[in-house]
Amino acid sequence: MTATVEPSIRDAFTDAIRYWERARIVYNGCLAVIVVAYFLVNLPASRARLDVNLAQTLFVLAVLANVAFCAAYPVDIFAQMSGVRAAWLRYRWVLLSIGVLFAAIVARFIAIGMFGGSA
Repeated sequence: MTATVEPSIRDAFTDAIRYWERARIVYNGCLAVIVVAYFLVNLPASRARLDVNLAQTLFVLAVLANVAFCAAYPVDIFAQMSGVRAAWLRYRWVLLSIGVLFAAIVARFIAIGMFGGSA
């Protein structure tokens, strides 16, 4: 029987931060590409919508998207502290993929509402 070393809570937090903060760059990049694409496809009408209120709305939505991204942390840390840690570390990209897909769909709907049309 091989002994496995149980990670400390500190190790789990450190690993989660390393993984998810790198993934946050991909997440935000995907959402930005979607919003910018809808803006560009709907020019010049979308340019007419540019004002302070739109900028503030986009800022609030970006913050909320990043708050939602943080939902991955408790799931990741819980899984790392469980008996399925090794499998979780290999397959947590699935959670990232589902989260990015969900956020991308929401961002698409919001971009359509802000800029009109479809890309």
